[in-house]
Amino acid sequence: MPPFNASRPSSITFLLLGIPGLEHLHVWIGIPFCSMYVVAVVGNVTILAVVRAEKSLHEPMFLFLCMLSVTDLVLSTSTLPRMLCLFWLGAHDIAFEACLAQMFFIHSFTAMESGFFLAMAIDRYVAICDPLHHTTILTHSRITIMGSIVVCRGVAFFIPHPILLKQLPYCRTRIIAHTYCEFMAVVKLACMDTGSTKRYSLSMASIIGSSDAILIAVSYAFILRSVFRLPSREASFKALGTCGSHVCVILVFYSTAGFSIFTHRFGKHVPAHVHIFIANMYLLVPPFLNPIVYGVRTKKIREHVLRTLRVKVALF
Repeated sequence: MPPFNASRPSSITFLLLGIPGLEHLHVWIGIPFCSMYVVAVVGNVTILAVVRAEKSLHEPMFLFLCMLSVTDLVLSTSTLPRMLCLFWLGAHDIAFEACLAQMFFIHSFTAMESGFFLAMAIDRYVAICDPLHHTTILTHSRITIMGSIVVCRGVAFFIPHPILLKQLPYCRTRIIAHTYCEFMAVVKLACMDTGSTKRYSLSMASIIGSSDAILIAVSYAFILRSVFRLPSREASFKALGTCGSHVCVILVFYSTAGFSIFTHRFGKHVPAHVHIFIANMYLLVPPFLNPIVYGVRTKKIREHVLRTLRVKVALF
């Protein structure tokens, strides 16, 4: 096949293979994926609507939660609809420019997800370890600055990805053995040495992910120390239950993302279908779980939703 490059993007198309070895199960795999996407969209939109409508929820925790919800909506919407078209309609073709756009959204918003997890861990640390100064430390201006830093970091570190791929010549197969345009899967199709490009991507993902994970772990270590010092056993169990559910979501995100990252570097013997299936999990599971863990389990949000539902039922 002759080489092609980004100078004629309209003539370039890639073919998404899906999950190699499980093509015969694509239709069935799409059902739970679609269910998780529906829950993610409904749940995150509900959180945004509730926080906007209820003035009492304009607190640091809920403002960070809204930022996380927007990130989840963009992250899941940039992958799931296209993935379901592949699973259910056999739509394997994806244009080069669309592939680059999807790649940018996936990697930059994954970094933002990690950053907002860290921001929420910091918020919980201040709320539990220094509750009297919570709102004075995390003012609206500081929350805005923290959110802006997280967004700018995600954009700045991953905008080079599509730029780098645009410069590469492609003379190998156009088949991407994946369900979406993942950077490492696309860069392998180039017909030149891409060692420095791969190292840049893996380094950025590793540095951002590991630094955020370490800071989150430190925050929760201080939180646990403060929780065990609470005089009321009931309050301790309540705080532990809340923190425990948060930690579970964070562990799912970092474990699946870390597995995907390090498989590219060290996991040459990991079966392709296992790698790709887990790579889908860190894009699907957190957006699905976050509204449940941070929304349904949060008393103020739950009460507002139930109150709204009662009013609507009474009107009918």
